[in-house]
Amino acid sequence: MRYLLLHTSSWAPAAVRPALESAQIESRDVRTPRDLVVDERPTVFVLDSESRSAFPLDVLRAFIDAGGAIVALGRDGEPDLPTEMPSELLSGFVRHPVGPRQLLVAVRAGYREAAARAETARARAEAANRSREIGELTRIGVALGTERDLKTLLELIVTQARRITTSDAGSLYLVETGEEGQKRLRFRIAQTYSKPAAPFVEFTIPVNRSSLAGYTAVTGEPLVIDDAYFLPPDVEYSINRSFDERHGYRTKSMLVIPMKDHKEEVIGVLQLINRKRHPDAVLAEPADVEHEVVPYSKRTVELVTALAGQAAVAIENSRLYQEIEKLFEGFVKAAVHAIEQRDPTTFGHSGRVANMTVGLAHVVDRVDNGTYRNVMFTREQIREIRYAGLLHDFGKVGVREQVLVKAKKLYPLQLDLIRQRHDFVRRTAEREFWRKRARFLEEHGRTDYAAFLAELEDQHAREIAALDGFLDAVLKANEPTVLPASQFDSLLHVSRRTYEAMSGAQHPYLTDDEMRYLTIPKGSLDDAERQEIESHVTHTYRFLQQIPWTRELQHVPIIAYGHHEKLDGGGYPRRVTGEAIPVQTRMMTISDIYDALSAADRPYKAAVPPARALDIMADEVRAGQLDQELFRLFVEGKVFEANV
Repeated sequence: MRYLLLHTSSWAPAAVRPALESAQIESRDVRTPRDLVVDERPTVFVLDSESRSAFPLDVLRAFIDAGGAIVALGRDGEPDLPTEMPSELLSGFVRHPVGPRQLLVAVRAGYREAAARAETARARAEAANRSREIGELTRIGVALGTERDLKTLLELIVTQARRITTSDAGSLYLVETGEEGQKRLRFRIAQTYSKPAAPFVEFTIPVNRSSLAGYTAVTGEPLVIDDAYFLPPDVEYSINRSFDERHGYRTKSMLVIPMKDHKEEVIGVLQLINRKRHPDAVLAEPADVEHEVVPYSKRTVELVTALAGQAAVAIENSRLYQEIEKLFEGFVKAAVHAIEQRDPTTFGHSGRVANMTVGLAHVVDRVDNGTYRNVMFTREQIREIRYAGLLHDFGKVGVREQVLVKAKKLYPLQLDLIRQRHDFVRRTAEREFWRKRARFLEEHGRTDYAAFLAELEDQHAREIAALDGFLDAVLKANEPTVLPASQFDSLLHVSRRTYEAMSGAQHPYLTDDEMRYLTIPKGSLDDAERQEIESHVTHTYRFLQQIPWTRELQHVPIIAYGHHEKLDGGGYPRRVTGEAIPVQTRMMTISDIYDALSAADRPYKAAVPPARALDIMADEVRAGQLDQELFRLFVEGKVFEANV
């Protein structure tokens, strides 16, 4: 027990001090507020009558709030409590004259009150500290739970563990199983505040009792080491000093904590090194270590154990998330493979479109001016764009294969029929040529035969040439064009001709259906076939809507849905315009058109050189069909070279 004698005069109750000291009550004189220094021990202030105005009330209130008590000494003739001091500040009042016994009783009563206040203050401080720690662990848990990337998560775990323990260094090992089923620890992350430039080298160690991390992984129990260089002689583990020796470091206090999952299985080991008095202290010299480094307390062990449990769950969740991603990635690749199996000529198209669209998104991220200067894509949005690009044509599985792979304007069977028709008419003409020669000889003999034969051969040659010209016109018209064509005069002329069938009936050289296909102005599809092909977008959208996308990937269906829309409303299937088309879709449209134009030769079109492809797209930009700013970034950023 102790009391502080507060006074401003030279008055000192010589009569009472010996009595207090004999009762083992420590005393100290305090003459000014500056001398009013309180430690953690319960303390009683004895305030003499002359000092009431020298110590401001706010100073005395702060003292009481810290767990102290005040006993006031009365003035001569003062029968009751001092009027200038609130009664709630006083634990006791001793009237004048002050007797040793009365003062001793008052001081002891004040001490009991001070002790109660100090205990209450300590309990409140402890509760506040525990609440702060719980809040801190909760915030850390939330941060760990939202991080999906494993490497970033491991860095975060070590960073937070070092922060809450003021550790200078930290490292993390993960348990992995080798090909032979043997477990080992992989050194994944290392951080050293005092040696930030130290290189990191990943390696593995066996899960056994020879190392600190291995011992903890085997036993599942934490290790608390006050000085790693002076381990007890009977322990099974030892410290590896190679880092210290290479980089001039000194490892002293250590805390090695197992990270256990919900099954209580150790999945990793968290290792903290050199707990410091001050978090910003740099341990550059041995003297710094001796002055700054302190042992890990029981409370830090509890905190890090709780954090390690959260970390283990977060790591397991991250691994599970990665496995789900890997599974879904396999599904996407299988889906793309299925598309390309149905149409081998477009092999690689989906991957190229996805790569270019993602590349354009990265270019948009970097711009600091123009229409899209404020557009930024998160890592999840980039994944969303990639998946939409990979799956944008999946709906082609719902299109008839003969339409999907139609290389020319005519189907192969139709062209075969025209060739057979041409051969029939040609053979008929040749038969007629020989029949006319034979009849002339029968009727006229050799008279004037030479002149007749010359005229007949000339007529036959012209007829054969016309027939072959007809076939050439069909073959030429059968080739699809990238740009619209309108010159079908020769074909129309041929289509008006007829031939005599075996039955004697007259038939046109080309049927109405054949003429309809051959006069397709652009590409190889007529209106009905084009609508069927265009339906693949709707099939894609309906298919993608059936997938239970995560929140981060929920826009994949709508991004893929509009990749054939145009800004002027001339696209399909909804013919929406302008802002109704997401920016991700606009980027995909540009990538899709470029690849469709410049990809390797396909049966229905020849590859267009990159420069020509960009010129064609520039025309669409001027026509208001493609986004001008995105196309500029596509060209200037050389995004189209991503798949070269």
